[in-house]
Parts: sequence; structure tokens; C-alpha cells
Amino acid sequence: YLAEKRGKQGRSLVNNSVIYALSLAVYCTAWTYYGSVGRAVTSGMGFLPIYIGPVIIAPLWWILLKKIIFISKSQRITSIADFISSRYGKSTWLGIIATLIAVFGIIPYISIQLKAISTSFDLLVTDHTPLYRHSEIPFYLDSALYIAIALAVFTILFGTRNLDPNERHEGLVAAIAFESVLKLIAFLTVGLFVTYWLYDGFADLFGKGMSTPGLSRLFSLEEAGINGWEWFWLSFLSMSAVMLLPRQFHV
Repeated sequence: YLAEKRGKQGRSLVNNSVIYALSLAVYCTAWTYYGSVGRAVTSGMGFLPIYIGPVIIAPLWWILLKKIIFISKSQRITSIADFISSRYGKSTWLGIIATLIAVFGIIPYISIQLKAISTSFDLLVTDHTPLYRHSEIPFYLDSALYIAIALAVFTILFGTRNLDPNERHEGLVAAIAFESVLKLIAFLTVGLFVTYWLYDGFADLFGKGMSTPGLSRLFSLEEAGINGWEWFWLSFLSMSAVMLLPRQFHV
């Protein structure tokens, strides 16, 4: 709210490179907290391509993003479907197809995010692990429903009230940047706790991991069951995702 208010007064809080860089971390969703951790447990370094891809493509952003931004502003484009349609003669049918693909593709993804948020919330406010509780309660008592409503209201208030391509969503970008700061603090705190509290530094941590049966395989790509093609395609998909996911289009 404060960011939105200051933006209207001409005193933008998000008009700097640091805030913009932090807002790009919207790429890291519940997959970062749950999916990557779970993949690291089962396949070791197999989670790395999800983040190596964006790092590889980052040097080309100033070329690719500059062109995308120029096209979007010159043709007053406000969505990824409109952008794709505009590149092929402003085809209405292509825009409809792109929208349908985005909607049906994003629904399962959003459901995973809601499940992760609601499970985390229930874990914090209840005295038991709510892993299987959601299938046993009425939908109107499910925290995911109210979380979805709250997120929808927040998006309407601070993200989609105006569809002017020249308008910056000050409140939404500021909230994403603030969330990114919390992500960094959380990961650094957990990392420091594990490395220097539970173990005696990196050498002790990796040494015990390498010497523990069942864990040493996680430090090898071959023993973890990861081949070169899987590594390549995951990196390629993550390179595309950080550029083309609908949520990235708005930051």
C-alpha cells in the first residue's frame, strides 16, 4: 500500500535496479522450498539445472528483455497471449489458443502453490502435521480456499486495476521484492544454522555426507541417476521459464 501511494506521488520505491532484481525472484515459488529440497534429497545435484538455466540466460536479458519491453510498450501489450498474437499478425485465434494453454497449464501449478502455502500455514498454527487432513474436511474449512481469496483480492488491488502497459504495478513489485528479501534471509539462516550449528563448517558437513552410506551417491551425477540429456533439458526449460512464465511477464 505504501509503495502504491508513494508511486502516485512521484516518489517511487521500486524505481531502482536492486528492487527490480529482487522482483525477478518471483521465479522462485513453492518449488524452491519444497520441490528443490525434495529433489536434492532424492537425486542430489539434480535440482541445480532449475537455477543454472536462469544464470546462463541472464547475460542475454539486456538484449531479449529490451526487445520484449519495446514491443510491449509500442503496441500496448499487457499479457503474454497478446504478445504472442502480435508477433503473428495480431491473430485473434492464436491469442485465444495461447490464453487457453496458459490457463490450463497454470491451474495445476497454482494448485501446487496453494497446497504448499496452506500446508505451511496449517503446520504453523496447528499442533500436528496436516499432510492428509485436507481430504477429510469440508472445503469451507480448508485454509487453501481463504488463502486463494486473499491472494486474488491482493492481485486485484495492487496488480490488475489498470491494464495500461506504461503503468508500473508499484505495490505488486514492492511486495514481490520484500518477499524475495525474506526468502534470502530464510535460506541464509537455515544454511548457516545447518553448516555452523549442526556441523563444524563446510568441510565437516560435506565430509560426513560423503562418508555416510546412502548419501555419498547424491554427490555424483551418475550414481544419482542423472544423465546429460536430463540435465540439458531441465536447464533449457528453466531458461525458457524465467523468460516466458506469465508471472515473469509482469515484472
